[in-house]
Amino acid sequence: MLEVGTGNDLVRECAAQDADLFGSIAAKIIGAVGKEIVDLCLDRIRKLADNCTGLQGFLVFNAVGGGTGSGLGSLLLERLSVDYGKKSKLGFTVYPSPQVSTSVVEPYNSVLSTHSLLEHTDVAVLLDNEAIYDICRRSLDIERPTYTNLNRLVSQVISSLTPSLRFDGALNVDVTEFQTNLVPYPRIHFMLSSYAPVISAEKAYHEQLSVAEITNSAFEP
Repeated sequence: MLEVGTGNDLVRECAAQDADLFGSIAAKIIGAVGKEIVDLCLDRIRKLADNCTGLQGFLVFNAVGGGTGSGLGSLLLERLSVDYGKKSKLGFTVYPSPQVSTSVVEPYNSVLSTHSLLEHTDVAVLLDNEAIYDICRRSLDIERPTYTNLNRLVSQVISSLTPSLRFDGALNVDVTEFQTNLVPYPRIHFMLSSYAPVISAEKAYHEQLSVAEITNSAFEP
């Protein structure tokens, strides 16, 4: 797993080029436009990988509604498969919803990138954009969620999925065990996550939830 450095320089550099070139269409990046930026990304990844004592795999975070998340994400996954063929790749992907849409090409981008997730990830955890908004409104009492609210909720879920990679534990102690424990067949590796309890900071001080209530809210959100 890549844990050396923050990658902030890479994020800033990619974001600057994205604003000028990529727009909202995945095909722009999957075509000639994305070749240059993906080489830059891979060069940075290679330097980070060289500093790792035992590279287990990659955690890839993206949203496939926009051009960068779908197009650059697909290109990056394909190139990681070529350069690091035996390393596991876990994808955490936010899928768009017609009820919460910022672009008419979101369905198009999602379909194109799904093929890449199918072929080039070992485990793909899917997150529904509309569901994230609904949870913020219903459970956190946030009427108009900001990107910060949404990202904090997603990061909490992902953080709860990966503690065994970061701390001592008996289950899923490395990246490859996610595939071993969760995937019945190689191409059936799309997972959904359920997280409970999700309550606002105000309610956390005075609400007492039983194990049964937490379990029910996980299975019947």
